[in-house]
Amino acid sequence: MISTENLTFQYSPSKKFQFPDFACADRETMLILGKSGKGKTTLLHLMALLLHPTGGKIQINNKEISELSVGDAARFRAQNVGIIYQKAHFVHSLSVMDNLLLVNYLSGQKQAVEKARHFAESLGFADHLKKKTTQLSQGEQQRVSIARALMNNPSVILADEPTSNLDDDNCLKVVDLLKNQTNEIGASLVVVTHDQRLKDVFEKQIQL
Repeated sequence: MISTENLTFQYSPSKKFQFPDFACADRETMLILGKSGKGKTTLLHLMALLLHPTGGKIQINNKEISELSVGDAARFRAQNVGIIYQKAHFVHSLSVMDNLLLVNYLSGQKQAVEKARHFAESLGFADHLKKKTTQLSQGEQQRVSIARALMNNPSVILADEPTSNLDDDNCLKVVDLLKNQTNEIGASLVVVTHDQRLKDVFEKQIQL
């Protein structure tokens, strides 16, 4: 479960954000919609402990996380949060498979090879597991990024524009995979996007 209360962030005196309160329970999905500049990515980075809020509270699994130190935040994030970035970040010297397994290694978990293969098959990049990520198209890299975020069975899955580079067929596949995995592992899924195609497939929504 993830929830926020009176959450604010300030880049400068002239650039401030105040976000609506919300709660997303286990096995629940939430869509946060908003045009460019409305703070969607900022909100996601706050929930992912990549930014520190100016004010307010963030709770994950009933634990207040907004006051964690940098080191504690990094450990908590590795163990509890799966992040799908708008722009994929990989270790380019590693293969696709090794980039997936690296997530297990960094959190101290056993490498889940079969899970990685399952996600690769489900998302249509099973033939690319031995390739370097630089050899993939932008859409393929995005699907690898989605699989990587699911590797540790996170409590919270945060997705920043996960379908923006996908065609309609792959868009629906990605949404179905995210929802199914969220339900299977009992996670909370929060998607921030301007992709209007997702409005009809998420019941719970917030407009920024």
